[in-house]
Amino acid sequence: MLDRFNEAMEHIESRLDGTLDVVELARIVRTSEYHLRRMFSALAGIPLSEYVRRRRLTVAGAEVLGGERTLLEVAVRYGYGSGEAFARAFRAHHGVGPGTARRTGAALRSQPRMSFRLVVEGSSTMQYRVVEMPAFHVVGVQTRVPLVYEGVNPAIAEFIRSLDPELVSRVEELSDTEPSGLLSVVDKLGDGREEGTELDYYHAVVRLADDAPADLDTLDVPAGTWAVFENSGPFPETLQTVWRDVFTQWFPSNPYESRPGPEMLWTAAGPGEDGTHAETGLWIPVTPTVT
Repeated sequence: MLDRFNEAMEHIESRLDGTLDVVELARIVRTSEYHLRRMFSALAGIPLSEYVRRRRLTVAGAEVLGGERTLLEVAVRYGYGSGEAFARAFRAHHGVGPGTARRTGAALRSQPRMSFRLVVEGSSTMQYRVVEMPAFHVVGVQTRVPLVYEGVNPAIAEFIRSLDPELVSRVEELSDTEPSGLLSVVDKLGDGREEGTELDYYHAVVRLADDAPADLDTLDVPAGTWAVFENSGPFPETLQTVWRDVFTQWFPSNPYESRPGPEMLWTAAGPGEDGTHAETGLWIPVTPTVT
């Protein structure tokens, strides 16, 4: 798969001064557009759209300094509808306007071309299982929070602290299938997974029965396949490492790709009394890769 990602990187370079079709990129990688965006974000650390924007402004910057085309010609060549729109984007990326950069020969910022390679560490084995789930409901309480990659998400922690214990107990009693018990469920997370992006967070359970109380938030989930990754260790660091490894190591090595749907997490206290260790199970919606 990484070879196909590198082929897609070459395709991006050939389209920086033209129309870039993400569907065509997905065809090159032989995966879905949804999975392509998720995988790129995990591998590169930035969303695909942001990488393309930075590369275009990097190449445009070289043309601005070169002086062979007018600023408007450079703007149109790299997909901007007006000189004003180009100037705003240029200034946001390079810290200086294109006119000033051309007059003064200012130093500009560069986004290097990316390529991907596999680093084989062989230090651990990722435990997983694949589960076919019938249609079910996520039932509980929901809020909107920003995505946080490292450490405890303060918005989620504050939301959970604010919940009435009696309400939480009532939600927990509604669990009637695996993953059992109270879960952390995230949905409507942007494809790029950029830190700070808002998502729907549910403190909830999974329920097969169709009789959820009307005063609770409900997310209806169609039948599908889920990959389950179970681990233990320092919390939340181990969980965040598992999520990263799923997208950077497991998906490139297994015949599955991610698909739209909520991601679910159960946690249980691990050894010790300080709450810094936990047993975790991460459920990610997947679909078999079409070859």
